[in-house]
Amino acid sequence: MLVKTYGAAVQGIDAIVITVEVAVGRGYQYCIVGLPDAAVKESQERVRLALLNSGRELPRHNVVINLSPADVRKEGAAYDLPIAVAVMAGAEKIKAPELDRYMIMGELSLDGSVLPIRGALPMAIAARAAGFKGMILPRANATEAAVVNNLEVYAVDTLSQVLDFVSGAVEIEPTVVNTREEFARASCHYDFDFSEVKGQENVKRAFEVACAGGHNILLVGPPGSGKSMMAKRLPSIMPPLTLAEALETTKIHSVAGRLKAGSRLMTQRPFRSPHHTISPVALVGGGSNPAPGEISLAHNGILFLDEFPEFSRTVLEVMRQPLEDRVISVARARYRVDYPAGFMLVASMNPCPCGYYNHPTKECTCAPGQVGKYLGRISGPLLDRIDIQVEILPVDIDELSGRPTGEPSEAIRSRVVRAREIQTMRFAGEKDVHCNAQMNSRLMARWCALTPECAAILKKAMVKYDMSARAYDRIIKVARTIADLDSSDAIEPRHISEAIGYRNLDRGNWGKISADTTA
Repeated sequence: MLVKTYGAAVQGIDAIVITVEVAVGRGYQYCIVGLPDAAVKESQERVRLALLNSGRELPRHNVVINLSPADVRKEGAAYDLPIAVAVMAGAEKIKAPELDRYMIMGELSLDGSVLPIRGALPMAIAARAAGFKGMILPRANATEAAVVNNLEVYAVDTLSQVLDFVSGAVEIEPTVVNTREEFARASCHYDFDFSEVKGQENVKRAFEVACAGGHNILLVGPPGSGKSMMAKRLPSIMPPLTLAEALETTKIHSVAGRLKAGSRLMTQRPFRSPHHTISPVALVGGGSNPAPGEISLAHNGILFLDEFPEFSRTVLEVMRQPLEDRVISVARARYRVDYPAGFMLVASMNPCPCGYYNHPTKECTCAPGQVGKYLGRISGPLLDRIDIQVEILPVDIDELSGRPTGEPSEAIRSRVVRAREIQTMRFAGEKDVHCNAQMNSRLMARWCALTPECAAILKKAMVKYDMSARAYDRIIKVARTIADLDSSDAIEPRHISEAIGYRNLDRGNWGKISADTTA
């Protein structure tokens, strides 16, 4: 007898429907076809023992299982449950006339319990798009999938429960999550606040500008000056996630298996901080079983790279394309996937190997030429893609102990949100453009017109500091953001001057630009 059940395969961060066709006839062979990996092939023993320990038995017949479409690679143990249900229905051990109304996914333990899987959210979205009435999932994944409306999600614990449900012997109440109500009610609590930071007003301002326009930022300063401490507080001034961003971010973390059991929507922007020994594959994604890398896990959030020059040159250079395109394409011999990578890069570094170049009180012990060589670990094209480059110096001990509490994150975030609202209205009709950092040439020509005075200031800086054409565009985008923070329709000379001051490392002009712009 031929029976079909339905599951899903994740490709990138989306899923496609997989048909599990099971033919049970005479003989004693058990065969799985349709490009399964080793974990799928091993399902025979898991299914057999799970059925046995559930008081059932794997039919002693010829069982042929085809996973269609056959040219899509099937990976992981999540096909155990649809295979087990289809085998029992094909052997006429159960009657299940409505199998075609459900998508079924879940890994089986040998005792018959159903274990959680990865990618439940994109699978649920695919199930709704394909017109399924409902989806049968492990209980740990049910709330994650239930954020998809117009789809009934049934949480199960055991194989016996699933077999009884599809045969009509028991009823299971669908898991219900009101997505919009849950999202509106979610409150974001931050462990760190800018009110705890004393001094460093120029750096706080740079962070405010970066968050307001979605600009990449690089902090350069000696050890102990507060680079990492301040970077950890960045999420507290970022604008809140929209519902669409929350769904997309949750999908990525679901595919990567980073969501906790019982998770629903992610309501905070991700903050990823990989160690400098990270490999290129771990950063961009891929591998033998493709999974999102750190730059995709930071999508709609922040990717913080501490000790920037200590990352390998290969790792740093692979970021050039996603910084421009906000997507990373991973191509291997057996597959090609695209992962979103719309992150805000925040990097920090020492100014030299010893860390004390340009320090106000400590002497640099680096040999001649070492400072330039150290900064040279970061290529010019990569530096061009970092909109804001700011120097950070340690706070004097007297100022540190006597200064009052700084401005709270809530006050800074309110200004950032206002600036983002201006940009949202500005780019309302544009696809995939939500903030100033994402503007293309056409949008810059429309929204970033410079007065003759502004153009003259920028031209003088371009010639004096030998900046690139990409740096020219970045300065204008940052100036547009500064103008938005001022609620100014036009970019004024003070906005351009401030934006130029944020290009401190361009073309080896370390320390020169900020000194000139503050003079």
